Amino acid sequence: MNPVLTLADLAAWSRPGTSLAVLGHPIKHSISPPMHNAALAELARTDARFADWEYFRFEIHPDDLPRALDLLHAKKFRGVNLTVPHKIIAFDRVAEVDPAARPVGAVNTLRWSERGWQGFNTDGYGLAAAVQATLGRDLAGAHLILLGAGGAARGAAVECLQRRCASLWIANRTAETLQTLLATLAPLADGVPFGGFLPQTPSADLPSGALVINATSAGLRDTDEPPADLTALPNIAAVYDMIYNPPQTKLLRQAEFLGLPYANGLTMLVHQGAKSLEHWSGIPAAQTAPTMLRAARAALGL
Repeated sequence: MNPVLTLADLAAWSRPGTSLAVLGHPIKHSISPPMHNAALAELARTDARFADWEYFRFEIHPDDLPRALDLLHAKKFRGVNLTVPHKIIAFDRVAEVDPAARPVGAVNTLRWSERGWQGFNTDGYGLAAAVQATLGRDLAGAHLILLGAGGAARGAAVECLQRRCASLWIANRTAETLQTLLATLAPLADGVPFGGFLPQTPSADLPSGALVINATSAGLRDTDEPPADLTALPNIAAVYDMIYNPPQTKLLRQAEFLGLPYANGLTMLVHQGAKSLEHWSGIPAAQTAPTMLRAARAALGL
């Protein structure tokens, strides 16, 4: 089931039917194939158009990404998902980038067209839909504290500003990286109050009742320290951690201890995947997300 394929497999590709793929380095632990294939199987039960659709995973080294994208286009794969580190690398290698993805500087979804790949970024949609589904909160009109200033944080920050959050505060341990992100975001703020702070020294200006979103990798390992101390932040409303494995990070354990509503990133993975499938199939993301979530949980043994 869902073997890990290579560039050599792609070069020899001759499968009939409609093919989709996810590229990563590494890709072995991706649960995108079972998610998407479960959704496609469900669609095929009532719509014969999807009977020959299948989603595959490819281990592609960053140096081989240009060759892989050329082969995927030549073989007429209908769509491609990209994971780290390919999202940024591919940004300048696609024929057309969706205007909403341009401020993010990364694409995670490609759609085949005659003239080349069309690039989209569904991570922001995935975050917004996940926060609504798990915590019952909208990014629009919300006070937000974002932990991190890397690629995931940039995508989240862009989505929050585009949806007109009430305010956005970004915490990052490295001041230089933080300032770079703030400068990048400034043209998008358009009147939304925003700023940055070091997590070890929270600003006195932070709003009360904010939603905290973790966009760092702190929590992937048991030895990781949490990206922030929630007790140092004023009257937190809820916590969303983009990490989904492990299902409960130290940050979320602290949120539970404090009696705060919280959720991990599995729903974000599901909703961004459902949005990708919408770009390829035209089927609304809301229709396929429940099936994808069940498959994702099963793949993780939850």
